Amino acid sequence: MIWFYLFCGAMALISLITFCLYARDKYAAKNGKWRIPEKTLLLCSFFCGAIGGTLAMALFRHKTQHWYFIAVNAFGLIWQIAALIAVTILAM
Repeated sequence: MIWFYLFCGAMALISLITFCLYARDKYAAKNGKWRIPEKTLLLCSFFCGAIGGTLAMALFRHKTQHWYFIAVNAFGLIWQIAALIAVTILAM
């Protein structure tokens, strides 16, 4: 059961960080400041941050015109949900 809580905690933390990165990048885009590289946003979204990335894209309307951001976040959500189900089954 500890693995379930560790995995959920890691996903929540990385999603929060990803959400903040998207918010910071949107702020920078609007104000002409230093931007966060797209590779960083995509990697954070794919590796356990898809929930935060998807929420930030919807809330801030940021990176929604780039098909690869939509694809990476969708694929990230799919594998993260599958991993969560697998960890839940193993924790039983």
